[in-house]
Amino acid sequence: MDALDYYRAALAKTPTSAALLNKAGITELLLRRFSDAARDFQRAIKIDRDYADAHNNLGVIRYLEKKYGKAIKEYEKAIKARTDSASFYSNLGAAYFSKKEFEKASFYYNEALKLDPEIFIRSSRNGVSAQMSSPEDRAHFDYVLARLYAKVGDLEHSLLYLRRAMEEGYKGIGDVFKDVEFATLRKDGRFTELMAARPPAIPE
Repeated sequence: MDALDYYRAALAKTPTSAALLNKAGITELLLRRFSDAARDFQRAIKIDRDYADAHNNLGVIRYLEKKYGKAIKEYEKAIKARTDSASFYSNLGAAYFSKKEFEKASFYYNEALKLDPEIFIRSSRNGVSAQMSSPEDRAHFDYVLARLYAKVGDLEHSLLYLRRAMEEGYKGIGDVFKDVEFATLRKDGRFTELMAARPPAIPE
């Protein structure tokens, strides 16, 4: 609460500071006061229409509210204002994934990966996948990541996410033998071992 009090006091002196409004909104978001946070992000955007972080943060609120169409619009505005943020692309991918538009999701996840090869490694357990409602969605998400890492030649992480997808019971695991992105991985002995061992799905 101290941080929020500080931002409110600072805003009393400079009520037109978009940066302060954005910081106050982030604090409220962390406190799960979504409507207050959204209001602050919207005020920040009103002051600065091209404030990429505020658009992205408002998108996060809409995503958490399961308003995926609105989240997509905000993430797109964030990317238009600033094209170099991997997290914006990752968030946009997550919104499309939640709408089950998997091709679009993969495209934006790939853009995120190009900008930051470690983005999913850092956020995999407390970020996007943690927001997914069902084990099937989490398993599918891990398979998509395995495919993306295979595509960029990071076989280590591709195998890691492939194992997770199998442990989480991904039903389309057979696609790994025909998806073109896995062509190089299929020649790797570790892939053969993994598929032979077939880690059992972990019950929820």
